[in-house]
Amino acid sequence: MRGLVFIAALWAWPAFGQSVVALSGIRAQTVITAQMVALAEADTLGAYTALEQVIGMEARVNIYPGRAIMLDALGAPAILERNQNVVMRFTRGALTIYSEGRVLARAGVGERVRVMNMDSKAVIFGRVGADGVIEVGL
Repeated sequence: MRGLVFIAALWAWPAFGQSVVALSGIRAQTVITAQMVALAEADTLGAYTALEQVIGMEARVNIYPGRAIMLDALGAPAILERNQNVVMRFTRGALTIYSEGRVLARAGVGERVRVMNMDSKAVIFGRVGADGVIEVGL
């Protein structure tokens, strides 16, 4: 009986997954819409598997038609542009310090980004808040 179950397991049909693919070329810094993507019968390792995961995200690199959209190819839509002046906030307990900084790369909400402090010229890392303020010292 065990041998029969083993043979049946080996003879099973292969299971295919789905991957999200681009219907046409998508340029970097473009926000993905439902008309730009579709599901394809391909199980690509490291690719998105549901349309809901990619719609509304921003392409970080150029994506070619018919290719699976990889996890590192998309990110949150950028709300900050490179060299944009921003407010940095450091909070520790009851102490809150604000300073002016300059963002060194495009970034979206929740992303970690490098920022140059305009007073000291020191480059530090911070996380982008929903209001565009950079939280430092987390």
